[in-house]
Amino acid sequence: MAALVIAEHSNSDLKDATGKAVTAAAALGGDVHVLVAGKGCGPAAEAAATLAGVSKVIRVDADPYANRLAEPLAALIVSLADGYDAILAPSTTTGKNVMPRVAALLDVMQISDIVSVDGPDTFTRPIYAGNAMVQVKSRDAKKVITVRTASFAAAGKGGAAAIVDGTPAQDPGLSSFLREDLAKSDRPELTSAKIIVSGGRAIGSKENFQIIEKVADRLGAAVGASRAAVDSGYAPNDWQVGQTGKVVAPELYIAVGISGAIQHLAGMKDSKVIVAINKDEEAPIFQVADYGLVADLFQAVPELEQELAKAGL
Repeated sequence: MAALVIAEHSNSDLKDATGKAVTAAAALGGDVHVLVAGKGCGPAAEAAATLAGVSKVIRVDADPYANRLAEPLAALIVSLADGYDAILAPSTTTGKNVMPRVAALLDVMQISDIVSVDGPDTFTRPIYAGNAMVQVKSRDAKKVITVRTASFAAAGKGGAAAIVDGTPAQDPGLSSFLREDLAKSDRPELTSAKIIVSGGRAIGSKENFQIIEKVADRLGAAVGASRAAVDSGYAPNDWQVGQTGKVVAPELYIAVGISGAIQHLAGMKDSKVIVAINKDEEAPIFQVADYGLVADLFQAVPELEQELAKAGL
């Protein structure tokens, strides 16, 4: 069984999510190839070639793929599909945008957000906001799969895959790139951070979120937020953790003023260690927390920041 992994990259850099999708593809038991489509994407292709388990990297360097628009990228993937039994992509914003189109063009059912590979045609995926797991078996000859990256370790380095140049597909011309507004931060990217400090609606205001950010900066952590905090305007959309936000699995997740609605738990319950700070001792977050502190966050969090400062962090 040959598998094609769609690389997540920024042309100059290969995203950590790609290595996790490669791990899932390798579990299928066949050759693993990686598609790197972009403009000036040579560095990303070279990085993909070093991933353990990858036997070939297909580099397609052309204008239609410069900004990873879904329609031209889906057309390219379909043009390469004949040689593969499975096509996988990380379950990221790009993956969720592109892969349903690929599945529709190939007339197959997409297998979404898998958390394990149980066989060449059998997978486990979450349902009901992660409250249950279901094992699914696909009869499609060609599997189109998105991978929940929080559930797979990234493939290691040490590979030396061949890089070949692929042929661009005809651009369907259904979309055009206007602009992108990127948030810049010195903090780690949320989905790959080892430590995350998240705040909920109890923070009370955008200005109050600074107490969360101070602790995060002491720990070298990313900053997250619940949907309630984002909807209230306290935090930007790209900080949202949860079913409708980003799914994370850091080594340490600190939830501050977050009650623990199931939609939020679906995005962070796979964290290795969960610490909850909430003044409501009945808050559902304490049911999944490894350590819980029942306290006023406006007193506890500044004290935590002071202790971290004393420790030289």
